[in-house]
Amino acid sequence: MITPIEKVIDLGDGRSIVIETGKLAKQADGSVVVRMGNTYLLATVVSAKDAKPGTDFMPLSVEYKEKYAAIGRFPGGFLKREARPSDYEILICRLVDRALGLCFLRTTMRIPL
Repeated sequence: MITPIEKVIDLGDGRSIVIETGKLAKQADGSVVVRMGNTYLLATVVSAKDAKPGTDFMPLSVEYKEKYAAIGRFPGGFLKREARPSDYEILICRLVDRALGLCFLRTTMRIPL
C-alpha cells in the first residue's frame, strides 16, 4: 500500500501550492494532484520498463480535458460526451507535449537520470 505524501509550498503572498501523491490513480505508475486555491490538476504517468525494439521515436501522448461541469457550464449541442477536443484543449496538449519531449534522451527513449 502506498503511503500518501503531501507537500505544501508557500508562495509568500498568501497563496500556496499543495502537491499530493499516493491518493488517486493508484493503478498508474505515478500520479500527482497539484492544487492551488480552487484549481486542481491530476497528472498521471503510465510507462513500459523498456522501449520496444526497432522504435525510433518516443511514443508520448498528452491528454487534456477541461471539465465544464466543474465550473458550472455544460456543453450544448448534439455531441456532449464524445465531442472532439476544443482548439484550446488541443493547444494545451501540444504545449505540454513539446515541453515534456525535451526531457527524454533521443537515443534511449528513456528519462535521463
